Amino acid sequence: MNFKTLNAFKVVSLVPVAALWLTAASVQAQTSAGMAPSASMPMGQMDKGAAGSHDMKASMMMGMSGMQKMTMSGDVDTDFAMMMKLHHQQALDMAEMQLAHGRSPEMKAMAKRIIAAQKKEIAQFDMWLAKQK
Repeated sequence: MNFKTLNAFKVVSLVPVAALWLTAASVQAQTSAGMAPSASMPMGQMDKGAAGSHDMKASMMMGMSGMQKMTMSGDVDTDFAMMMKLHHQQALDMAEMQLAHGRSPEMKAMAKRIIAAQKKEIAQFDMWLAKQK
């Protein structure tokens, strides 16, 4: 593998991480500007949706922390599978929170589709990773 190909692999493997980081930065910026209602309100006074949003953000931040702490194997395929599995798990967690706290039938339907798709893909990552051991 030549240097140019190796660099291309590095760039491709960082794309999901960069996308997740940019999404988190965007969410943080939006949340900071709109924090007044929930930040000044005790948890007991928050409505169901506000508590769900708070839980969703906390889950996302925990997942990002897990990705940052993940030890990279040096193998692009393995690292991709491990990071995407965690990324998909975050999507599952968020979709489950949507089902528990959301109100929109359209968003609940989308959450159900996401759950089905992400579970299938996580299983595929698990099978592939198991073969690598």
